[in-house]
Amino acid sequence: MQGEAATAAQEDRQDRETGATVEFRQVRRAFGAAVALDGLDLDVRPGELLALLGPSGCGKTTALRMLAGFETPESGEVVVDGEDVTSVPANRRDAGMVFQSYSLFPHLSAADNVAFGLRMRKVSARERRARAAELLELVGLPHHGDRYPHQLSGGQQQRIALARALALRPRVLLLDEPLSALDAKVRLALREEIRRLQRELAITTLFVTHDQEEALSMADRVAVMHAGRLEQCAEPGELYARPATAFVAEFVGTMNRIPGRTGDDGGVVEVVGRRLPVDGPGAAPHREVDVLVRPEAVELAVAEKGTKGAEGTARVTGTTFLGAVTRISVRLADGTLVKADMTTHTATAFPAGTAVTVGLPERPVLVDERRA
Repeated sequence: MQGEAATAAQEDRQDRETGATVEFRQVRRAFGAAVALDGLDLDVRPGELLALLGPSGCGKTTALRMLAGFETPESGEVVVDGEDVTSVPANRRDAGMVFQSYSLFPHLSAADNVAFGLRMRKVSARERRARAAELLELVGLPHHGDRYPHQLSGGQQQRIALARALALRPRVLLLDEPLSALDAKVRLALREEIRRLQRELAITTLFVTHDQEEALSMADRVAVMHAGRLEQCAEPGELYARPATAFVAEFVGTMNRIPGRTGDDGGVVEVVGRRLPVDGPGAAPHREVDVLVRPEAVELAVAEKGTKGAEGTARVTGTTFLGAVTRISVRLADGTLVKADMTTHTATAFPAGTAVTVGLPERPVLVDERRA
């Protein structure tokens, strides 16, 4: 059976070749006064897994439902492999969708759930059974075909839902927060399984999630959305290290806001006693700003007695053990709370109450206008 599943996966790859291209072109959708998508422009590359990441109400699920054919844009186009599918009904979109709630038919066995779409397409019973068996093998449940949903765990049900979505060999796979209802251990295992299958089948996949760890660990690229608009779409490493906007910087990972002031031309900012170049177009000259810095970039040193730091310019207020890393909380003289991450072994030198000096590395930083 393992060989048959591998053969089925190879056939799927050949059917799709390099995967479908997907484009959202100036797509707009509103529900009354609430604008869900506000001119969304987004390209999905053939065979990639792209995560749509953002807070609740940002438009990510609406975008997914738009591609599936469950929603119709007020304006703009949805294009798959160069074909405008904006007006094409959902049952002709050639897209497989996996929902958060599994949506399995309780009266059908796992194998019959997987084969349901094939039955609707009048595929012969023999072919349906063979295809269901191949897919159950592919998702690691070869001996569960005769079980009913109530006899399966949550993770197993979601695997069946995934197999069902793949049964029709769709051009695009759509995943709408499929792991959010599972416990942490199962979620991690299924996350790896979905990524393995997606790569093996070379199927273009859109994955909606509000979990940044999930998005960064699984996706080839991550599209961060906010208020119906695309803030940034980039590879996970670039998104984390070089966020394009203050929203992306604070939504993806942990970010400090440290008070600073721009210089004469706005391209340099003074912060914690240093002059650093501003990343991006800069800000207005002589403007009070917040400098956005990751905790791992904050440099701490124990202040020597008699220095300004020892008199209370900055002082450790507490530490949080995170395993190999410890997060140290430091309060600056102006009351700003700054978080610094360092190895747990090094952090032992900074117990609560320690007077410290705070520094930043010599590299460009992102700034944002000071919040009131």
